[in-house]
Formats: sequence, structure tokens, C-alpha cells
Amino acid sequence: MSRILIALSLTSALTVAGIAMAQSAPAPRPLPSGYLTAQTWPNAAVILPPAPATGSPREAEDQAIYKTSRALEGTPRWSLAQNDVPSLPANMLTDFSCAMGAQLSPQSTPKLMAMLSRMGIDASRQVSSVKDVFKRQRPYLIAGEGNICAPKSESLAASPDYPSGHATWGWGVALVLAEIAPDRATPILTRGRAFGESRVVCGVHSVSAVEAGRTNGAALVATWRGDPAFRADLEAVRAEIGAVRLSGAKPPASACKMEAELTAKTPW
Repeated sequence: MSRILIALSLTSALTVAGIAMAQSAPAPRPLPSGYLTAQTWPNAAVILPPAPATGSPREAEDQAIYKTSRALEGTPRWSLAQNDVPSLPANMLTDFSCAMGAQLSPQSTPKLMAMLSRMGIDASRQVSSVKDVFKRQRPYLIAGEGNICAPKSESLAASPDYPSGHATWGWGVALVLAEIAPDRATPILTRGRAFGESRVVCGVHSVSAVEAGRTNGAALVATWRGDPAFRADLEAVRAEIGAVRLSGAKPPASACKMEAELTAKTPW
């Protein structure tokens, strides 16, 4: 009997301790979320034209550009394309600093960083869903030859070509930044175009996939604009970037001059 009472006492003590630990433990952090849901993001599988069919003139054009653009390997434009491979929000702040005419960074523009993080969640999920519909191979896989500016990995090969996620993301970011700073719209949108074109230079996306990505990016921005939380964040970011521009903090002029020269025109 005493052993039963001891066992019950231990069980009770452990239960109380467990409750106390649960009450003192910090609440789990909520999972990151975007502005949209699977029900509200634009259905790119319906909006976009079908991916070029095997043996079609458009696929032949895509392949011709892929092959001729292999000659860019080792050039400054190839280096810019390699720079544009990482596409996290912090990378985008750096990539668009010259176009904005101000030094954007997680430290100087934390509200922009947070907004881009939420936008990136939406864009990634939406693009992945439509790629699985079209299932078009990347150009270097169709060609079966030629170097690309990123490592050839199983994960890259498993991710379809159409539409380009980088082009979707780069164009979407450019449209938002152009709205925030309309006096800088031309260099910002030029950089957004070039960001997508870097994927063709890399050899990891076709021209048609990049063009579809720009359409998809515009569709996402239009949908974001309909979300009250996005609009509120946009206005807060507008004030934040305005303050950074007034501070006079700018990226190196020499680097911006080189970037402008490399992005002035389509490299094929």
C-alpha cells in the first residue's frame, strides 16, 4: 500500500512539474506568413500562356538564345548574373540600392526587409504551384550541354523552368520599389528587368520563362495591392526609404556606374 501511495505521489509531483514547465516555457513562435493565401493569390496557371511545346518555334528560339548566351561566360555580365543568384530579401536590398540611389540594408530599412520577407513567402509558394502545372525542363537540360553560372544540382534540375521564380520576384520587387520612389522608376525597373535576364545569362531559365515571370510578378503586385496589411506596410516603408534617401547614404558610385552599363540593354 505504501508503495502505491509513493507511486501516486511521484506521478502527481511529475504532473505538477510538467504543468509548471509548460506554463513557464515560452509560447512557440508563429510560423512566418505572407500577405496572401492559396485562395487569394493569382492563379498563374490560368493567367499565363502555356509553356512553349516541345519542337515549337518558340522552344527553338529559347534554345538558340541559350546556346549563344554561353559565350557570356567569364564576362562582367556573367558575374552580375552570378551575383543575382541569391535572392533573399537582404540580397534584394543590396541589388536595388544603386537603382534606388540610396544604401538599402537590413539595418537602414528594417521595415522594407520585413515587407520583402512576407512578399517572398507568397511569391515562392505561388510560383512553385504553377511550375508543377507546366513541368517544363530548364534550358540546359533540354540542350544537354553548356555551362551555367550556378552549380548543376539535383534540386535545380527538379525545379521546372516555367515561369521563372527569379523573374517573378525581381519584377515584383521592382514594381513595388518604383511605386515607393517614382522619381527612380526608370533605373529601378531597368534593374528589375536585368535581374530576370540574369537567369537567361546563367542558362537556368529560358527567355519565355523570364517573360512569363514578369507577367506573374505584375499579377502578384496587383493582388498584394488589394490587401490592407500590405498597403499599410507599403506606406510605412515609403516613409522609411524617404528618410534613408534624405540621409545621403549611397552605394559606391563606381559600382553603380558599372551596374548601369551592364543593365542598360538586354544581353542577347
